[in-house]
Amino acid sequence: MSAASSASKSGASKPAPVTAESLRSGKSGGDENFPVASLLIAAPLRPVILAFYDFVRAGDDVADHPSLPPEQKHALLDQLDQSLIGESDAEPLGVRLRAKLAERGLTDDHARDLLDAFRRDVDKSRYENWDELIDYCRLSAMPVGRFLLDVHGESSDLWPASDAICAALQINNHLQDCGKDFRAIDRVYVPRDALQAAGARVEELGADKASPALRACLRGLALRNRALLEAGQSLPHRIADLRLGMEIAVVTRHAFSIVDLLIARDPLSETVKLSKSQALSGAAFAAAGEAFSRLTRRAA
Repeated sequence: MSAASSASKSGASKPAPVTAESLRSGKSGGDENFPVASLLIAAPLRPVILAFYDFVRAGDDVADHPSLPPEQKHALLDQLDQSLIGESDAEPLGVRLRAKLAERGLTDDHARDLLDAFRRDVDKSRYENWDELIDYCRLSAMPVGRFLLDVHGESSDLWPASDAICAALQINNHLQDCGKDFRAIDRVYVPRDALQAAGARVEELGADKASPALRACLRGLALRNRALLEAGQSLPHRIADLRLGMEIAVVTRHAFSIVDLLIARDPLSETVKLSKSQALSGAAFAAAGEAFSRLTRRAA
């Protein structure tokens, strides 16, 4: 066998480089508690929003990967970051988002904040109290709302209300998945002090059904999260763009529906997710309600 032939065969068998995109979990916008770039969003804006979502989803999948060692997770998150800021082209999703952001003159700060949240996920698996959890949401959730507002040219004055809604969405997700997160990746977002105050132990999250103490703890957190939603519920009415206002109205209604399920049900043993029909009817009601509200305000 010639050296050239051997080299050719060697090259053919060389494994493809590992990228964040190659490790995608298969989750899509349809798996989320909120619509991702739905038809309510103006068509010219959807490509950059979808590029942002795909980039963020890939980073989240890296951080949540059940078998990758921490050092490889950090390397892949750094690779995503470098591709986003133009220091590398190794991650197609980063290159794509970089181009879409440049087309619209948007910052990469929000996407990079989310990468910092995923780095935290790699290194941190427990949270001491509510304030620590909110600080995590500052990186893991609030940048998403701020990005959407930026895409639509909305004022940064809306950020506090958006931050409250986005943090509440994130905490809804933490409570819905508290058992799965503990069993699959030993990650617990339920604060230690809330567990202790209720007389519950973190190991109870691995059970098929919540104990009375754990149920009281999770219900208390859901009630606190509902108050966070209420703090931001004026956001849809304050947004200038009609279509984005309708989209955020839908997101907010879904969030209230989920948190009310979490208050009423045990997320370890009961369904705390909206059915497709519930989601569709709720979306139609919320979008129509926001549109009607704006019409009546304009007519007044």
